[in-house]
Amino acid sequence: MIGKLLPPPIAVCEVFADPPVLEMYPEERAVVANAVHERRREFGTVRACARKALGELGYAPGPILPGAARAPQWPPGAVGAMTHCRGYRAAAVAHAADVVTIGLDAEPHLPLPDKGVRELVTLPEERTALDRLSALRPEVCWDRLLFSAKESVYKAWYPLARRWLDFEEAALTIDPDDATFHARLLVDGPVVDGRPLTGFDGRWLVESGLVVTAIAVVR
Repeated sequence: MIGKLLPPPIAVCEVFADPPVLEMYPEERAVVANAVHERRREFGTVRACARKALGELGYAPGPILPGAARAPQWPPGAVGAMTHCRGYRAAAVAHAADVVTIGLDAEPHLPLPDKGVRELVTLPEERTALDRLSALRPEVCWDRLLFSAKESVYKAWYPLARRWLDFEEAALTIDPDDATFHARLLVDGPVVDGRPLTGFDGRWLVESGLVVTAIAVVR
C-alpha cells in the first residue's frame, strides 16, 4: 500500500499481522516492559519493518528507540516515519541526502468516534469541506482521512521544527479526484534548504479497510 504513496528513493515495509515471535533488542524491550500485550506487539513489529527498510538502504540492524516526543531515533544520515493500527504496521525510510522528511499514518477506515473528536481535530473551514466531500463521495470516511493526514503532517514537521504542532495550526485541503492533500501551516515553519517551510503536500489511499496518508519532502 505505502509503496503506491512513497516511491523510491524511499524504502518501505509493511505487514498486516504480527509475527508469532517478536524479535526486539533488549533496549527496545525495556521501553515497553510495562506495556500491555498489544502495545508490545505493535512496537516490536513496526520496528522490524523499519529495520528491513533500513537494510534496503545499506544500514546495519540495530535498536530503534523513541526520543523526544516519542519520535523514533533514526541512524545518522537517515530519515523516516512509522505507523501502526489494528492489523497494520508500516515504516518508510530514506537517506537524508535525498529526502528532507517523511510523514506516514494509517488508520482504520471508519468515521471518527464522535462529533467532539471531529470538532477537536478540525478547523471550521475544514468541517465545511468535509461536509461537501461526504455529500460528493459518502463511501469515504473523510473525517478519519483528514485526521490521518494531520498525523502525517505532524510526523513530517517534528523532525524539522522539534516542537509540537497542534491540530489547529495546519489547514488541510483534500483533493478527492487525484488522492492528494495540501497542508497550509498557520504558524511559522522552520527553514528548509534555505526557504521557510509553509506547508506540506501529501497523498492518500483507502484500501483493505484502512486509510493511509503519506508525505515526503524530497530535496
